Amino acid sequence: MFWSIFGLITGIKLLFLPAYRSTDFEVHRNWLAITHSLPISKWYVEATSEWTLDYPPIFAYFEYALSNFAKYFDENMLKVNNLNYESNETIVFQRLSVIITDIVYAIGAKRCITQMSPIASKQRILSAVLLGNFGLLIIDHIHFQYNGILFGILLLSIAYMCEEKFLKSAFCFAVLLNMKHIFVYVSPVYIVYLLKVYCWHSSSLQRAMLNLTKLGMITIGVTVVSFGPFIHQMPQVLSRLFPFKRGLCHAYWAPNLWAIYNVADKVASISLGSVSNSSNTGGLVQEYSHQVLPVIQPHMTFMVTMLAMIPCIMKIAFGAYDRSTNKFDFVRGIVICGCTSFLFGWHVHEKAILMTVIPLSILMTINQSEYKHMGFLSIVSYFSLFPLLFKSNLVVIKISLLMTHILIISNGRGSIWPSECHKRIFPIHELLYIIGLIGLLFYELCLQYLLKLDRRLPFLPLLLTSVYCSMGIIYFWLKYYVMFLFSANTSNKNTRKDKKLN
Repeated sequence: MFWSIFGLITGIKLLFLPAYRSTDFEVHRNWLAITHSLPISKWYVEATSEWTLDYPPIFAYFEYALSNFAKYFDENMLKVNNLNYESNETIVFQRLSVIITDIVYAIGAKRCITQMSPIASKQRILSAVLLGNFGLLIIDHIHFQYNGILFGILLLSIAYMCEEKFLKSAFCFAVLLNMKHIFVYVSPVYIVYLLKVYCWHSSSLQRAMLNLTKLGMITIGVTVVSFGPFIHQMPQVLSRLFPFKRGLCHAYWAPNLWAIYNVADKVASISLGSVSNSSNTGGLVQEYSHQVLPVIQPHMTFMVTMLAMIPCIMKIAFGAYDRSTNKFDFVRGIVICGCTSFLFGWHVHEKAILMTVIPLSILMTINQSEYKHMGFLSIVSYFSLFPLLFKSNLVVIKISLLMTHILIISNGRGSIWPSECHKRIFPIHELLYIIGLIGLLFYELCLQYLLKLDRRLPFLPLLLTSVYCSMGIIYFWLKYYVMFLFSANTSNKNTRKDKKLN
């Protein structure tokens, strides 16, 4: 059943081969060229293209491995000076490379599904939601990136943790951090959980110290293999990995707290007549100074993010120890820390919401509360990704994919909990909020043209989408955080009750 769904989704991905491609397509073609054509000492120095290598070294090694297959398709794509090169062979290779490496995501999803439930009806829903993830479909297979393999490694790490194969979990997560450093935001959950479950609850102090040593050796070992060849270039490498000069918000802005902050500053500056020529609502990647509100610096966002994570980390560290249910709190901790970093982090990319949605998807069938949280957040989050596919000929595709996801969510609850099939999945205020998304879409597709605002206020649809979706995600974060802190034990009891009923 699982692999049948995987085959169907793979077929859909193949249909996207000739679809729209963002600048990320050229980014990764350039990285293929850099890693294949230049010595390793030049990888983080090369700057012929504006799209310089800015992922950690293990991802660079991944690009190098791909380049050794790319040469059999078209060697010209591997020339550094061939900027914006897009032969048919290049397009086919890069598209296929994403599809093929998605097998890692499928393997990770399969292991997590097996851990979360042995019930066939639940596994079908989880398979459809995880394999047909709307965000991965449009970001990786239309927009173009390699998030599938990254989240596949994350899912493998989570699965190993749930299986109590702690060293394998730690190894996978260390590799993941050295492929994409944004996952450092959920590292506190890993650190605290491993110290608590793998070390603190060992049979003796000697055993605890041995386990701690093993964890340290794995983490240090992976990091040395990753960064070792660049030891003499560390300042240069780190400057690429942490480009703080890119500004508080990325592109059209991720729908987080800073989107609301920017709008508040814009409204205040207009009210006070202090608008300057520079604008933080223009949808571009650059630094801006707020006109009225205090200017936000990188260290401020880091402090806010860490402070907001503290209650979650404290809960994991000092909560009751129960081997049968602690794994759920571990995944909930990843969800909360991922969402916290999305809401308060510096220069957050819109796709980073997947770091919350995908782990939350794993939990959606353990009880109805988790299912409803997943349903609400996924709809809001996936809608917030619509502006990535701005071409008019992609409107039908993105709406169709989102509607398919909503149908799976709506019908899935009835197959898992038949007695609930006639009840409304969302409370009335959440339902009204979701209906508001239809209004946003109507404005973008029709109303702005009827009112002739498309030229006067071209970025208004992006502004409305970011702010409206940010309110929904903040609402989810607060509600889910409260549930985790004060109702987690009840939720775990409900999980055990659901298992008995099934």
